[in-house]
Amino acid sequence: MRSGEKTRMNTHEFQAKEILQRYHIPVPPFGVASNGKEARAVVERLHLSEAVVKIQVHAGGRGKAGGVRLVRGGAAEIVKVAEELIGMKMVNQQTGPDGVVAHKVLISEASEIDSEFYMGIIMDRSRAAPIMIASPEGGMEIEEVALHYPDKILTLELEPGGKMRGYKLLRLVKFMGWKGEIARRGMKIAEGLAKAFWDFDASLLEINPLVLTPDQRLVALDAKLSVDDNALFRQEEINSFYDPTQQSEREVMARQFDLAYIALDGNIGCMVNGAGLAMATMDLIQSVGGRPANFLDVGGSASKEKVAEGFKIILSDPNVKAILVNIFGGIMNCGTLAEGIVAAANEVKIQVPLVVRMEGTNVSQGKEILKKSGLAILTADSLAEAAEKAHAALHGRGR
Repeated sequence: MRSGEKTRMNTHEFQAKEILQRYHIPVPPFGVASNGKEARAVVERLHLSEAVVKIQVHAGGRGKAGGVRLVRGGAAEIVKVAEELIGMKMVNQQTGPDGVVAHKVLISEASEIDSEFYMGIIMDRSRAAPIMIASPEGGMEIEEVALHYPDKILTLELEPGGKMRGYKLLRLVKFMGWKGEIARRGMKIAEGLAKAFWDFDASLLEINPLVLTPDQRLVALDAKLSVDDNALFRQEEINSFYDPTQQSEREVMARQFDLAYIALDGNIGCMVNGAGLAMATMDLIQSVGGRPANFLDVGGSASKEKVAEGFKIILSDPNVKAILVNIFGGIMNCGTLAEGIVAAANEVKIQVPLVVRMEGTNVSQGKEILKKSGLAILTADSLAEAAEKAHAALHGRGR
């Protein structure tokens, strides 16, 4: 998946750090630049002779891709490196083959490091509660720590309101090996992180690494914040952080019509109503040897116009060689779906096999609309049959 889970909106590192500062979490002095002039202004304002320059993209692995540079050659060299990194395209497993372009860089005061730690909070669906994850092994992906050093991970459940009980804070600092003044500062950082997570309806908020400097300060060198899409109606500031340059054109189009869309690397386009049904559809496509080209959830109460736009988004992907539409008409009317497909077909020339499986509200009406449309549609009565027909259609075996 290109941009992570569709249920959350990602932010840039500099935006996450600005929020951390409000909760009294120390970060190195920094500025953001989108051109050489702005970079020079940041360097002059911070009086930098050495700095860390980082591309700002919605993906991890920036360092390995050459998007993080430590510059020790003075102010002019910092500006030069910033100019080199602005406009850099980063391509890795997280970005997908199309990559993402950095239109801004973060220029930060360089920090000396004695030791590195990890501290983050995620929403644990199994517990129906946010949990803090902490580790004395910072600077590497927490998944790698969990795999190779499971005993180096501590999890603590947050209280309602983003609070942390005193005994949990004591467990935290003991586990991290902090004592005295460092322990006190660590507790403050944990409390601030927990409150920020709660206040901003986050699905992920992490500091990696959280470093201890030689002068015994705890400083957040990097930060990541993702916010639940469903909370954006009350998170106006986070909503304003939306950066369309970090998504594909199709994902930007989907957002405009309130569609949940994620581009994948397969060739069978999927249109489904409901995230669970969408995941089951993609699983079944893979089980018969196919590869889904996207995740597209039109929602439970989609209008004819929304369905039509979703259909056009799928067809705009040149990798799509067949389309599977799988709708259960509960809130959604199957007649509405059928009208949307016909409307889209009138605007976009369909040149790939189309398989439709509908059940539920007004399914007979929906099938009749499709039948009278004159479109070459393969129908299916079950999801398994639909997946098999979509995969077979790729090889000219559909009927």
